Amino acid sequence: FDQRNLEDSTIIYETPNLEPLLRLEWNKQDHNYLATFKVDSLTTTILDIRVPSMPVTELGGHHNPINAVAWAPHSSCHICTAGDDSQALIWDLTQMSKRSVEDPILAYNAEAEVNNLQWSSSQPDWVSIAFANKLQILRV
Repeated sequence: FDQRNLEDSTIIYETPNLEPLLRLEWNKQDHNYLATFKVDSLTTTILDIRVPSMPVTELGGHHNPINAVAWAPHSSCHICTAGDDSQALIWDLTQMSKRSVEDPILAYNAEAEVNNLQWSSSQPDWVSIAFANKLQILRV
C-alpha cells in the first residue's frame, strides 16, 4: 500500500456514522468475502468486495460487544463470532444472498467474556477460544 499512489486502493466500505472498525477477516475459501465489526458492536458485517459499499448481511445474536471473528478454513459459508456476552456463535451463511441470516447454527457459552478465537486450519472440527485466564478448544 503506497499512500503516494492512491489510484491502487479502493474503499469498499465505510460505516454509516463513520464508526471505527475493530477487526476484519478474509474468507479463506472464497476470497471475495470479508467479515468485520465496529468498536462496541453487537453485529458482524459480511462484505462482498465485488459489490462495494453494501453489506451482504449482518449477523446479530450477541448481547454485548463482539471481540473476535474467524472464518472456517474448510468452508466458504461458516464463520464464528465471539464477544463480551461470553458466547462463541457459529453461523451458516449458505443462504445469505437469498435471505438474511437470523440465528447461529451452534452456540457455546463460556465462563467469561471471550476475548479471542481461532479456527484450526489443520483440524477444522476445532475452534479455540480465549476467556479470562483460560484457553479452551471446542469441537464443532
